[in-house]
Amino acid sequence: MPAYLNSIPSSKHLNLRCLNIGLINNMPDGALEATERQFLSLLNAASDATPEGITVRLSLYSLPGIPRNEIGASRIRNFYTSTETFLDTHFDGLIVTGREPLTPNLQDEPYWDSFTKVLEWARENTHSTVWSCLAAHAAALHMDGVTRVRSPHKHCGVFDCAQLASHTLTEGTPARFSLPHSRWNGLPEDALTASGYNVLTRSSDVGVDTFVKQFKSLFLFFQGHPEYESNTLLLEYRRDVGRFLRQETKIYPLMPRNYFAPDTVQALTALQRKAENSPDEKFLAEVSDILEKLGIENTWAPTAQCIYKNWLQYILAQKNLKNLDRQHADEANPLHGETATLASAASLP
Repeated sequence: MPAYLNSIPSSKHLNLRCLNIGLINNMPDGALEATERQFLSLLNAASDATPEGITVRLSLYSLPGIPRNEIGASRIRNFYTSTETFLDTHFDGLIVTGREPLTPNLQDEPYWDSFTKVLEWARENTHSTVWSCLAAHAAALHMDGVTRVRSPHKHCGVFDCAQLASHTLTEGTPARFSLPHSRWNGLPEDALTASGYNVLTRSSDVGVDTFVKQFKSLFLFFQGHPEYESNTLLLEYRRDVGRFLRQETKIYPLMPRNYFAPDTVQALTALQRKAENSPDEKFLAEVSDILEKLGIENTWAPTAQCIYKNWLQYILAQKNLKNLDRQHADEANPLHGETATLASAASLP
């Protein structure tokens, strides 16, 4: 097990202030470990920020059907459990990530059937579930037929967002804040609201940021990436530059907006001009040399931690409310607990 997961308590240490959270990590092979680290770090910071502390037990899951290389398959095999076991598992909450699609239509993705089974299960069997970026697009498509719209260019950078509605999940966040986005596609706000989604935050630059829909479980959707570390957009930019230089794509990637300092933008722009005139993989070393010297400040961390703190507190409140209802039911019917005990005893050999 990765060292940074060693602090997760075993089930025998669970208590009323402990939450079982499942992370269904669908990210590409090279990003699996980074995504684990990002969400664990964010959940740890969020739980520490709660007034009395919440212990989070994070479990790693994968969807069957996702193509993997040898390294990715090995990590999945060693540290993950298939979502096919969900029917026999209890979770207080889930986090589901997206991945770059292999097909124009999300419903043609090889994991689509397993994804929709997880969604239907989560709607009835969790207190709340987070759908991150492309997972949010897939969920809205499956539930309500809301189709994502491709932009002429990639929305990449740290964008200013404004609150549109008060909600428990955004309580304590500033009226305006910035969060990372990295996507080509977006969900139209009018289509979401017409389908009963409540848009909580929006960016004038990239559209809808955060939205929710209440079922038996509260579904929370992010088109952005509050979990990103300070250098995640930097690494994505370098990856996309490499794709262009290897002529895997025809368009040189846009630099992340509101992210690099002006002198860095100037240096990278000069390299971009040379690379566009004569694409050659040798330019990647020069780009990497510039990027490796940078220190990017994670300006969005306080907002991300606040939202996830609220999310954990919401789940805990729902869990305790359910336990209280069960306790009241047992008190109203004293034979209920005795009957269950007798039934268990009768099943013993």
